[in-house]
Amino acid sequence: GHILDDYLRTDGVWILTRNKQSYKTNNEKECAEKCEAERNFNCRAFLFTRKKLQCLTLAENAKMSVMFASTDAVLFEKRIYLLECKRGIGKDYRGTEAKTWRGVPCQKWAEKIPHKPNYTPQKHPNAGLEENYCRNPDGDENGPWCYTTDPATRYDYCNIPECEDQITHTGEVECMQCNGEDYHGEVSRTESGLQCQHWDAQEPHIHGFTLKHYPEKDLKMNYCRNPDGELRPWCFTTSPTKRWEYCKIPPCTTRPPASDPGSQCLSGKGEDYRGRIAITESGSACQHWNTQFPHKHGWIPDRYPCKGLEENYCRNPDGEKRPWCYTINRSTRWEYCRIPPCDGREQEIAGMNNVPIQVPLIEECYRGKGQSYRGTTSTTASGKKCQAWNSMFPHRHEKTPDKFPDADLRDNYCRNPDGDNSPWCFTTDPNTLWEYCNLKRCDDHTQE
Repeated sequence: GHILDDYLRTDGVWILTRNKQSYKTNNEKECAEKCEAERNFNCRAFLFTRKKLQCLTLAENAKMSVMFASTDAVLFEKRIYLLECKRGIGKDYRGTEAKTWRGVPCQKWAEKIPHKPNYTPQKHPNAGLEENYCRNPDGDENGPWCYTTDPATRYDYCNIPECEDQITHTGEVECMQCNGEDYHGEVSRTESGLQCQHWDAQEPHIHGFTLKHYPEKDLKMNYCRNPDGELRPWCFTTSPTKRWEYCKIPPCTTRPPASDPGSQCLSGKGEDYRGRIAITESGSACQHWNTQFPHKHGWIPDRYPCKGLEENYCRNPDGEKRPWCYTINRSTRWEYCRIPPCDGREQEIAGMNNVPIQVPLIEECYRGKGQSYRGTTSTTASGKKCQAWNSMFPHRHEKTPDKFPDADLRDNYCRNPDGDNSPWCFTTDPNTLWEYCNLKRCDDHTQE
């Protein structure tokens, strides 16, 4: 596999660390090689900045240090140091559990009181004998252990859970098709071994992914799911310092059962539309999905193999109101497409097509700071599409309908739930968290 497969990537964050080394590298792969070759300390993670091409190898990871936002930085953490579970007898366990199964604190491996150790960092430099963390330097069949701080007990075993083995009760390995949106398995740990938070719980993380809002997404127990079109199934974690994380569910080796070739007309929201219309309702040609010009975006065909992102055809990969596309017009990021309705839905679709959803109505305006605005504009001042308030893709946030019940956070309409200067929204552009909306203040002399 690729060297970066051993690391967990987090974009846009920086961590404070005392022990680090700086290098000049051309890309993330070269930086990973510096981390592997680091001899000044045990490299647990590295930071890479795209603009300066700076590489920082780090002795700490986000579990051990303070993390904050930094637009240009990418943090790569070695997965083995994030795992809080053991594989087999746990000889490669490098987690931070530091007490025995009875709750007695562990003695530091480098200390000689109350017990003189046979296993020390000097004698076993590759066994991960740091601090007083549970380890298995001698390959004990009972798993990780430590010398204890109790003078009456020389050593004892630690209670480290087994890593999720992804084997179902039928004996088959769990796997996912496409991006795992139809995954209904029972994996309930993240790829770093953290336990998943139950979907019906709001602790330690408040969120909008409830059965009430997503009745068809099978949000059962604390099983990994993909309710919002992410790259693969994920969950909120039970760790207060890690809001969410992907789950490690392998792709199925067998192809999904052959489905129909997709609809050539519009039914429902048009998520199954696979026709060849490639022009927006205002007449703009669509940008090809596999290009990033003139508009950068995250809907890359290779990442979303089952969304039908071919050529520059209109599609609905994200559950929008109907099929859309990015346009080749620099000043218009995206627009809906006019797709002929399927039989029996002419009236309903025709009525929907007559609503100018993309272009704000001229009479739409806001008073004061716009906290009372209840219109249907869903475009930012720079022309970006708004993200739905109950969605966490591409941006995760806490401005959910549950948390702001009086703010009318419906669909992806512009609102002002937090008393900002004017109505705003999160955007569907992965590189832009939020923007103010394309709305004017009402003239005091006109009626709203």
